[in-house]
Amino acid sequence: METLRTLQVDAFADEPFAGNAAGVVPEADGLTDDQMQAIANELAVSETAFFRESDEADRRVRYFTPTTEVDLCGHATIASHAHLLEEGVISPGTHSLETNVGVLEIEVEEDGAIWMTQDSPEIREVELDYERVADALGIDHAALEDVGADLPLAVSSTGLPFLVVPVNFLEHVSAMDPDFGAIEAISEEVDATGIYAFSFDALGVDSTLHGRMFAPAAGVPEDPVTGTASGATGAYLREFEAFDDEGVPEEMVFEQGHFVDRPGYVRVRVGDEVRVGGQAATALDGELRVPEADEDDDIIEA
Repeated sequence: METLRTLQVDAFADEPFAGNAAGVVPEADGLTDDQMQAIANELAVSETAFFRESDEADRRVRYFTPTTEVDLCGHATIASHAHLLEEGVISPGTHSLETNVGVLEIEVEEDGAIWMTQDSPEIREVELDYERVADALGIDHAALEDVGADLPLAVSSTGLPFLVVPVNFLEHVSAMDPDFGAIEAISEEVDATGIYAFSFDALGVDSTLHGRMFAPAAGVPEDPVTGTASGATGAYLREFEAFDDEGVPEEMVFEQGHFVDRPGYVRVRVGDEVRVGGQAATALDGELRVPEADEDDDIIEA
């Protein structure tokens, strides 16, 4: 039975028990797909990052939710590189990361902020009934129609596709009572990982918007703070000229997680490339005992 170092690192926060918790397995070369999936299920956080050797980049990563592998995960990337920085494995500067969507650049700043360059944006409007989407989110459809004339429903991707849903006021974002079956059906219909709903009516005076993200089809009913969805939404805001003649701010701050007691902040830059960034803090550092791949029982002991 192999023993692996395993961590929980909270991303988009500067202290533990905030932001979005990610599992991190720093040395995963010997693990099979089934073992990685079982570990992610055992850790029971929204995503776990498994580092492996790479011929194309400084390192290879694969991301697993408790139920499936996903191609890209912003918060687990931020969390895992914050761990590498803390351990002295990497230094401030630019590092390359091989993912399922290609090789991405990771920028580590002197203050510990980690920046992740995302994939080129792909954005498409979708034809969905506002009442159906509002019912899935558990709010009045007027909260969507009020802003729909200027900011349409659209699927935006910078590595993972999300249905971006603008909402008029924060009170409707906070009052969401999601129907996860309906959200899963809509997500599958428009070929999206999940729904990212947001309002410019944010809690913090320095925040650009407040968002919530639901991805039940990926095994994540509600994600506390979502880097990939933040990058996709930043690209969406530029595409549909959300800031009129002023243009997209050089840096935006997206707040998320406050209504699930995991407040976090994603920094978003939409220039020649889409980048998301933030801090992270280690909450748990321990060992996991992993049964051999050919053992009949699939139990993993913490």
